[in-house]
Amino acid sequence: MTPPAASGALATLFHDAERSRAPDYEVAWYAARLPREAGTQLDAMCGSGRLLVPLTEAGFSVHGVDKSESRLASSRAKLDAISRSTQLFRQNVTALNLPFRYAAAFMGGGAFQRLVDRVAALDALLRLRAHLVEPGIVLLDLVIPAHAEHPPGAPVIEVRQAVLDDGSRIACRSETTVDAARQAVRIQRRFERRDGGRIIEREDEIRAMTWYSEDQIGTLLGDSGYRDVRIEPSACVGGDARYFAVSARA
Repeated sequence: MTPPAASGALATLFHDAERSRAPDYEVAWYAARLPREAGTQLDAMCGSGRLLVPLTEAGFSVHGVDKSESRLASSRAKLDAISRSTQLFRQNVTALNLPFRYAAAFMGGGAFQRLVDRVAALDALLRLRAHLVEPGIVLLDLVIPAHAEHPPGAPVIEVRQAVLDDGSRIACRSETTVDAARQAVRIQRRFERRDGGRIIEREDEIRAMTWYSEDQIGTLLGDSGYRDVRIEPSACVGGDARYFAVSARA
């Protein structure tokens, strides 16, 4: 299985054009569960700050970590735009080693599921636990894709476009392959930035994700030393996928 990729510049621009900021109901979900008064929170695999930025704007102390420099640069730019700043670190969450400790850590939007290998997932949870202090809360928002129960018999091709502020367009062609037996999805994407009819940039990316049942994620958290594991309603809604969240304490 392909390891999770670090997003490039075109992928980041496309992502930001499609969903730059978490919707208010998702931000409110985290705001209701994160221990604001207990100390700083960690947005692990923070991407381009779709949760980190609005939570910071809402008065939370939030640090971010991600392996993609282009995503971190996008986070910095968004923070600058609202005259805020915070600590952002470029690290792989599976080898996390930060100079701070946190009251809580979270991974939104199914980010944890990009750690497709069980060993990598365990490593990430163990490294997060080593960085947590009381109350030591971890929140994971997860999704079971619609094609988990009815996988397509052939790769699914999808083409989408995003329009940037300068008027140029980024086209994304994705080819998705599902292995239901292994609970694995492989997505091969090609991004092309166009000015008029001319291609001016191109970028290829391979993404992989897995999914968990409620029992499976509970077992994984227990094996990583977490306690008080609870399944909760998700911060996300919509579509044919099944969303749920899990909380635990270090």
